[in-house]
Amino acid sequence: MTALGSREGFPYLKARSYLNHAAVSPPSASVEAAAREVLQDYAENGLGAIFRWIPQRLELKQALGSLLGVDHRLIALTPSTTRGLTDLALCQDWKKGDRVLLFEGEFPANVVPWQHAAWAFGAEPLMLPLHGVESGELLQRVEDALREHEVRVLAVSAVQFQTGLRMPLAELADLAHAHGARIAVDAIQAAGVVPLNLGHLDLDYVAGGAHKWLMGLEGTGYLVARADTLTPRVAGWLSVEDPLSFLMEGEGHLRYDKDVRDETDALELGSTNVVGAAALQAAIEPLLELGVEAIFQHVQDFHDLLEPALLERGFTSERAAQARFRSGILSVRPPPGEDLIALSSALNAAGVAVSTPDGRLRFAPHWCNSLDEVGLVVDALDAVLERTDKL
Repeated sequence: MTALGSREGFPYLKARSYLNHAAVSPPSASVEAAAREVLQDYAENGLGAIFRWIPQRLELKQALGSLLGVDHRLIALTPSTTRGLTDLALCQDWKKGDRVLLFEGEFPANVVPWQHAAWAFGAEPLMLPLHGVESGELLQRVEDALREHEVRVLAVSAVQFQTGLRMPLAELADLAHAHGARIAVDAIQAAGVVPLNLGHLDLDYVAGGAHKWLMGLEGTGYLVARADTLTPRVAGWLSVEDPLSFLMEGEGHLRYDKDVRDETDALELGSTNVVGAAALQAAIEPLLELGVEAIFQHVQDFHDLLEPALLERGFTSERAAQARFRSGILSVRPPPGEDLIALSSALNAAGVAVSTPDGRLRFAPHWCNSLDEVGLVVDALDAVLERTDKL
């Protein structure tokens, strides 16, 4: 049964409160079953299994399209967020002197591919400070940079991985387009927990992965793009027109001069992670059933209970003051004198699974976390703080 706050579908999960969905989500029983079904089919039928699972890729894209509010024909499946962003960066029509706008503090997956592509084509990365989002200062900084430089792409994460800050994507897209630039969004910390209707946001490119808030497996991702905005600099054997005839129609069809298809899925290049695709479709089903808006509110309810307790114990919250800038992440700084790594290790040992990105203690619950878990998280925290106080 799929219900907010129920971990019934996670029978193997050991943590009493698993709050690491911003890092890696544990697969549910249905995700595990989907993966096993693929493996069993291949174990029994080898090549014969391929023809059953090729149509499943289309079903997955349709599910992703429903979740993200975008036409599934604009979606390509990728091995990861990083690979999707790398292909996007390489396929821009770079000109010498172009800039790509990046932000300090971003996860490296949304910085490194753009840096290296820019350097390779004679363009220049331009790093902007990330502070001042809620005040509007960041938007002014972005507008100034767009006005002063020939910007090809503005690259930004939908949600910042350290602080959980949700970026103003609609405003950033408007600014980019007003100055002739495109906007590329790393959505891995948003899709599945933050309402993200791409049909309303006018984003040029979106990339994401399966293993965080989408609750799939590592090694699977997606890319949303219009093929006509890309220069085809990456291609594989499945990227071209009529790629399979030489395998199916006898001799005389093997050629190397075929054109790359003018479709987004030309970026799929070669063989797909069949297990990961089936697992991701199974993971998306409860997200669609519950609705991301309801999931988001459930997670905010969790944070609304946990954050005051953390503040009472001397932690400093980095959660946005304004609701529109909040996400699935609640990050805090530890009280003065507390060792962050030791604190995190002790919580994990007590069955409260958390992580420590870039000097923060990060809590990241999902739809399957019960609000009742907040009490045990606070109790575990008190026990850990009391223990460290006595040292």
